[in-house]
Order: sequence, then C-alpha cells, then structure tokens
Amino acid sequence: MDRTYKYLGYFLLLLIPLIFAGFYKTYFQPFPNFSKNIDAYIHLHAIIAAIWVAILIVQPFLIVQKKVALHRTVGKLSYVVFPLLIISFIPRIVKTYNAGDFPYLFFPLGDGSLLILFYALAIYYKKKTAKHMRYMIASALVLLGPTFGRIGPNLMGWSELLTQNIEYAIIYSILISLILYDRKNKRKFQPYLFAMAGFIIHQIIYHVVFL
Repeated sequence: MDRTYKYLGYFLLLLIPLIFAGFYKTYFQPFPNFSKNIDAYIHLHAIIAAIWVAILIVQPFLIVQKKVALHRTVGKLSYVVFPLLIISFIPRIVKTYNAGDFPYLFFPLGDGSLLILFYALAIYYKKKTAKHMRYMIASALVLLGPTFGRIGPNLMGWSELLTQNIEYAIIYSILISLILYDRKNKRKFQPYLFAMAGFIIHQIIYHVVFL
C-alpha cells in the first residue's frame, strides 16, 4: 500500500458509528422487537452488508501489517460477498415497485450501479495497487448514501432534499480532499475524478426524479 494511505483503515472505521447512527431508529433501537416491516430479507441484507463493511475496513490493515496472503484471501471472499450484497437489494426493489413508490427505486438502483461500477474497476485493476485502492475507497463512499440518507431525516429532522444535497456535498468534499492530497504527494488521482463524475451523474438523476 502507498505509505501516504497507511491510516486508511482508521478512516474507514468511521463507517461503523455512521451506520449505527443511520440505522439506529429503524433497526438497532427496536431490536429484537422489530416491526412487521423488518422482514427476513432486511435482516439478511443487514448481515451481508455488515460483512462487506468488515471486508472494506480490514483490508487496509492487512496490507499495512504486510499480511498480503491473507489480504488476497479476503479479497477472493469478496467475489462471493459482493454479488450477494447486490442481490440482497432485490427484495427492496421489488417491495418498492409493488408499493408504487417508483421514484424511490432510484436509491437501490443508483447506489447499486455505483457500487458495481467501482468494485468492477477495483477488481479489474487489482494488480495495479494504486488504482485498485482508490476505486475501493470510491465504493466505500457509496455507503454514505444510505447512512446519511437516514441520519438527516431521522436524527437531525432535515428534509430528504436537504439531506441528499448535504450528502453529495460531503462526498464531493472528501473526493476533492483526496485529489488535492494525491497531487501534493505526486500520486495519480484519476480514479477520484472518475468517481466524482459518477456521483455527479447520480445527483443529476436524483434531482430529475425528485424535483
């Protein structure tokens, strides 16, 4: 791993409190007395997503500790976990469609598309460590959508529109900071530019659908 990113794992650990905050009212607080809306499919999605987040977090630590063989083994595990994660979106998509809430199909379809794109690029460039790492970081940023998307309305009392725009602003700020950081350290930051384009398209489609 690029030594300038040796603390990456610690930053990714921030996903844990963010996810807890985002899903506190709807999932963690009512545990184990869930409402009827929380079915087996949601529990399955939560378990798979938790495994995926664990993989994202542990991988940088394995590289820093020079446990390359274990890093590769966990990477191969992702070949199973990631498809299962995407498949676990399907029950929500079907449920949303059957309820007639067609605009809200944007979230699983939009986030799922970005996840697939960034993960596919990360795997394609798995032998080019710098690009591989940056596309995996981009895939981690996609997870801010479902977390901030719930923190805003559920904990802060913000409207969905305000929440979504703050979410985009945070993601853009992170990407710009990473680009500037790479420029300062004379590293190639093109994957972040590509990720930025992906999120901009995501935002444009969001506003077309909801405004």
